[in-house]
Amino acid sequence: MNHRVGRAVFSLAVGLAVAVFAYRWITNPAPRIERAQEEQVVQVSRSLLTTIVASDALQIVDPLSPDRKVGKVYVYAEAPGWAVSGYYRRDETDRWRPYLMNLSEELTLVRLKVKDAELAGQAADNTALEIVP
Repeated sequence: MNHRVGRAVFSLAVGLAVAVFAYRWITNPAPRIERAQEEQVVQVSRSLLTTIVASDALQIVDPLSPDRKVGKVYVYAEAPGWAVSGYYRRDETDRWRPYLMNLSEELTLVRLKVKDAELAGQAADNTALEIVP
C-alpha cells in the first residue's frame, strides 16, 4: 500500500515539475528577443553586401536562408558587435563566394572579408573590405 502512495506522489511531483518547466520555457521572452536581434543583423548585412557587390541578380545564402549544400552559415554576437557569415553569387553561372562580415553594435560595417577578386578595385578605396586570395 505504501508503494502505491509513494508512486502516486512521485508521479504527481514529476508531472508538476515538468509542467512548470515547460510553462516557464514557453513564456520566456529572451529567446524571441534574441532571434529578432539576429534577424535584424542579418537583414542589415544583406543590404550592406548588396550595396558593396552591386549586382542586380545577387543571390545570398545566410542564416535567414541557409542552404547546407552551399555551406554552413552563422550569425554570432561578439563583443562588441556581430559577425555574420554566408555565401553569395552574382547569378546562376557564378560560383558561390564565402564572406565574413563584422558589424558594430550600431550595425555599421567594421570589416567585410570576401573571396572575390572582382572587388579588388573597391578594396583599395574601402579599408573595411578585405579580399582573401
